[in-house]
Amino acid sequence: MSAFSRNKWWFILPLSIISCLWQNSGLAQTNPYQLVDAPTPPPQLNAGRWGETIQVRVDADDNVYVYHRCFKVVLGDPNVAPGHSDGLSANCLGNWSAYPPLLKFSKDGEFLNAFGVGLVGRPHGFNLDQSGNMWITDVWFIADELGAVVHKLSPQGDLLLTLGKPGVVGMDRETFNRPASVAVADNGDIFVADGEGPNNRIVKFTSEGRYLTEWGSTGSGPGQFSTPHDLAIDSQGRLFVGDRSNNRVQIFQPDGTFVAQWDQFGRPSGIYINRSTDTLYVTDSTSNSTINPGVNRGIYIGSARTGEVRHFIPDPDLELAEQTRISGASGIASNQDDSVIYAADVAPWRIRKYVKVE
Repeated sequence: MSAFSRNKWWFILPLSIISCLWQNSGLAQTNPYQLVDAPTPPPQLNAGRWGETIQVRVDADDNVYVYHRCFKVVLGDPNVAPGHSDGLSANCLGNWSAYPPLLKFSKDGEFLNAFGVGLVGRPHGFNLDQSGNMWITDVWFIADELGAVVHKLSPQGDLLLTLGKPGVVGMDRETFNRPASVAVADNGDIFVADGEGPNNRIVKFTSEGRYLTEWGSTGSGPGQFSTPHDLAIDSQGRLFVGDRSNNRVQIFQPDGTFVAQWDQFGRPSGIYINRSTDTLYVTDSTSNSTINPGVNRGIYIGSARTGEVRHFIPDPDLELAEQTRISGASGIASNQDDSVIYAADVAPWRIRKYVKVE
């Protein structure tokens, strides 16, 4: 059965896009990317070893930012492949709170700076805006103290704005449950995916943090969500939502109007769009024979304009897909000309870097 007979949404798309999606709904076979050495922490931070990494982004100067869980890993889960973290328990609490959850590197891998010590309990979503401000989400929850918030940091690491109430979970204009991701539009509007917990909604704010609107509910229909896990914005200002447990990417106008849904990019844990080229990167780190069967874990690369899937980078731990709940990247980004890709792996606790060779 084709993707189009399984999903009755295609009739709303222009014929040219339908044709393109039909031709490219299968797995792309080309992989013009070569794995090379990736940035590593400096020796003074956890002896230069990563713990769980959750997100990666690249700024206008091709500097690389890694959002991670303060070098912590939790091993020994019998349901996880040996040597892999359980993907559920790492945090920045206790002794780990002394470490910075956000590290900055040059494009050559030189360590430049670190930010956010003591600010978050469990790092999850991270993005950069056009001014170089850093936006981070915290999905931990310590009552009236820590978590369930989105923080805005200046390029120097100063706290500029907090959305939500630290340590207060809810589903109103002032609270989140577990905000999974954040994205900032060119005009400064802020979008938050309140989706790591039960809320399954997108919340929109002004650049000053004033509530504007929200949309979404739990379900699988257009505009509904089941774990909206990551966000990206294309050159037209449209919001792309990695609707992970529904195995699809949903696309919306900035006001929340539904545009389309695509299932040819796997089961999205992380998504990223290079707005200069409208190249869409989607990473699937959870599909296996029982979860989204028939789809491989890995990085899908294509067009945010047409939905064409052009390349696929297999999960390097693909043979472990049946042994672990999560393996490959949960975070994904590219440099400015799409010649370099970075992937943040949670359970294998590492950063990968790929260089395009064609």
